[in-house]
Amino acid sequence: MKLKFGKFNNFFCPFITSRWQISLLGIFLSICLLLSSCQSTTNQDNGVIHLTLWQGINPPVNRDVFQKLVDKFNQTHPNIQVESIYAGQLDQQLPKILTAFVGNVPPDILAFYPQVTGQFVELGAVKPLEDWLEKLPIKSEIISNLFDELKLDGHIWSVPFYTGNLGIFYRPKLFQAAGITQTPKTWEELRQAAKKLTIDRNGDHRPEQYGMLLPLGKGEWTVFCWFPFLFSAGGEVITNNQPNLVDQGAIAALQFWQDLLKDGSAKLSAPERGYEEDDFVKGRVAMQITGPWTYIMKSDVDFDVFPIPADIEQATVTGGGNMYVMKTTPERELAALKFLEYMLSAEFQTEWSVGTGFLPVNIKAAQSDAFGEFINQKPVLKVFLEQMSHARARPVIAGYSRLSDSLGRAIEATLLGESAEKALKKAQERVDLIWDSK
Repeated sequence: MKLKFGKFNNFFCPFITSRWQISLLGIFLSICLLLSSCQSTTNQDNGVIHLTLWQGINPPVNRDVFQKLVDKFNQTHPNIQVESIYAGQLDQQLPKILTAFVGNVPPDILAFYPQVTGQFVELGAVKPLEDWLEKLPIKSEIISNLFDELKLDGHIWSVPFYTGNLGIFYRPKLFQAAGITQTPKTWEELRQAAKKLTIDRNGDHRPEQYGMLLPLGKGEWTVFCWFPFLFSAGGEVITNNQPNLVDQGAIAALQFWQDLLKDGSAKLSAPERGYEEDDFVKGRVAMQITGPWTYIMKSDVDFDVFPIPADIEQATVTGGGNMYVMKTTPERELAALKFLEYMLSAEFQTEWSVGTGFLPVNIKAAQSDAFGEFINQKPVLKVFLEQMSHARARPVIAGYSRLSDSLGRAIEATLLGESAEKALKKAQERVDLIWDSK
């Protein structure tokens, strides 16, 4: 599979629409090149290698946990100093990352979701890691089923930073008030529960409480939250390495989301903000699709979690984050690998998981007393641990960002009223324009 234009156009076509934008881009790239010429003097000071790490960790309390762990690394590695930089939401970072690479000023380490691996590889932006990882004793401690999201074209391009999967958080007190005594296990049960949980107290046809929050937007969070429903309906969006969006399972999954809206029992999030928990915490929605990393885990509200209800089969989707070593210089790449080794350690993974709610990627961390105690304090995590056996990954392919964009547009259009089948047909036509079957 190849995209139908060169590497430069593959990135810039969606973003360049006028001459003034081209001029601005040229200025920006000039600045990037100027910064690049200064890197050799700023990256090393008295034998100390200074590395930059870009991440999009949310919520902010989780960034604080990560910063403390970075500080520990810096204290124990005086010759390598890592600066962790919050570069914005992951959906917003990709143009920035690719522009930095084109301008020859990439970060040294990048934390990102693995579905963009193909795009990074096509651009030659990331370092293959299999030779380094093969010699690393800690490799045997990495949970084995996470390796599928690291590989592309016979190489390993990243290592797992964290993992988790999606479930449905709910407010038990609101369920009790609605007379719901069992959590939904099927789509139809979820739909009926959402209806019972939707309350219009003043009769103005605008409920003060909705059954469920659905994410609105074209971005990856929306697509991510929809994938469990696709898989549960037996759907696929890639067949023989080709997009196949007009799939009966995809239509069924989109139709189900639209049905919740037609029932009046689902509230749409603000555009591209479907991960925010305010409506759930304030009781404006009774259920929300998210994972163990959510701020809800640290809130004072009553909450619990149940698995994504099933249509044809039980399904969820992994919510992983990986770390990449960007191609820079051999010296900086070696220093970056030192940090990755530290990040994979049981010590790091235990503290990170206990502090954030993500599931550890290190077996020893998962079996540690500290994590076991944390699970006992947060028993909802058992739902996510149990779901890992049937959790699936989004496709790791070179054109994933284009596929996701087309899916995101279809999901958004359907949530705004277009038929699911029509929206997916348009998405298929759009993605066909940039996909080559050769």
